[in-house]
Amino acid sequence: MTSRNQRLRRLRRATSALSGRKRGTQPKVVALGGGQGLSASLAALRRITGDLTAVVTVADDGGSSGRLREELGVLPPGDLRKALAALCGDDEWGQTWARVIQHRFQSKGDLHEHAVGNLLIVALWEQLGDHVQALDLVGKLLGAHGRVLPMSAVPLELQAFVRGHDPARPDDVDTVRGQATVALTPGEVQSVHVVPQDPPAVPEAVAAVLDADWVVLGPGSWFSSVIPHLLVPELLEALVETKARKVLSLNLAPQPGETDGFSPQRHLEVLGRHAPKLAMDVVLADEAAVPDRESLVDAAKRLGAAVELAPVASPDGVPIHDPELLAAAYDRIFRMHGRIGPWR
Repeated sequence: MTSRNQRLRRLRRATSALSGRKRGTQPKVVALGGGQGLSASLAALRRITGDLTAVVTVADDGGSSGRLREELGVLPPGDLRKALAALCGDDEWGQTWARVIQHRFQSKGDLHEHAVGNLLIVALWEQLGDHVQALDLVGKLLGAHGRVLPMSAVPLELQAFVRGHDPARPDDVDTVRGQATVALTPGEVQSVHVVPQDPPAVPEAVAAVLDADWVVLGPGSWFSSVIPHLLVPELLEALVETKARKVLSLNLAPQPGETDGFSPQRHLEVLGRHAPKLAMDVVLADEAAVPDRESLVDAAKRLGAAVELAPVASPDGVPIHDPELLAAAYDRIFRMHGRIGPWR
C-alpha cells in the first residue's frame, strides 16, 4: 500500500506541471461520452490541453432533461450542462458558475429538480435557434476550458434488446426503451440502437473528430453513454477515418443494471460488436480494476489497441476517477504513443 501511495504522490506532482505548457505544444483532443463519465474525463483533460472539445450524447430522457425534452421538443440539455460544468476553471469565477448551472431548484411546484443550467441552455436555443452557437455562448459565459457539442442535432431514443428483462421469462429477449430505463434495466443487455435509426450528426462534431490529434471514448455508462456515439453513422465514419489516435477509457467497476457482472474485456467485446470497423490505439484501465490482464490484452488486440494500466481511481476507495491521476495517465499515453502531425 505504501508503494502505491508513493506512486500516486509522484503522479500528482507530475500532473501539477502540465498546466504550464504553452498552448502551441498541446494536442487537439476530442472526448466523447455523457454523464459523470465524460465529466471525469473532461476534468482531467482540461489540465493537459487548451484545445479540447466534448461531443455529448443526446438520448437522455430522465429527470429535468426528460421533462424539458417532452414539453418543448428540445435536445436533452443535462449531459451538455455537466460537460460545461466539468470544463469550468478552478478559479472563483469558474467554480461559482459551475455551482450555479448545476444548482437544482427545490420546491413543490413545476420547477422542482430543474437544473439552472438546463433552463439557461434551452432558453438560448430558443433565442438563437442554433444549438452550437448557444452552447458556445454558455461556454464563454462560464469561462469554459474547451467546447461542448451535441453528437446529433435531433433528440434520440435509446432502445436495448435485453435478455431476462422479465425475471419470469429469463431466456426471452425484450425491447427496453429510453436511456433512463436502459441504464437500470434488470437482465442482460444484448445490444442497443437509436431511434431515428440514421440520425444526423452535428457537422462541427464530425469536423472536430477529423481534425483531432487524439480522440478519447469513455469512461461512462457503456450502453447508454459510450456506445450511442457509434450509432450515429456520420460520427462513426469520422471515427473510423480520422488520423487521430484513439483511447478507450474503461470504467472502474461494472454499472449496476446495464453492465452488471461485465469484465473489463467484455466491455471491449461489446463495443467491437457494435462498431466492427472501429479500431482503437490504446485501452486505458485502472490497474486495480483488472483481475485478468491477459484476457484484457487479448481483447484489446482484437481492436488493434495496446493496454495501459494506471492508478486512476480516487485513493479513498470510492469508484470515481481522480482528475489529477487521470490527467497524468492521459498525458503519458499522449507522449508515449506518438503524435499525429504537430501539436497545435
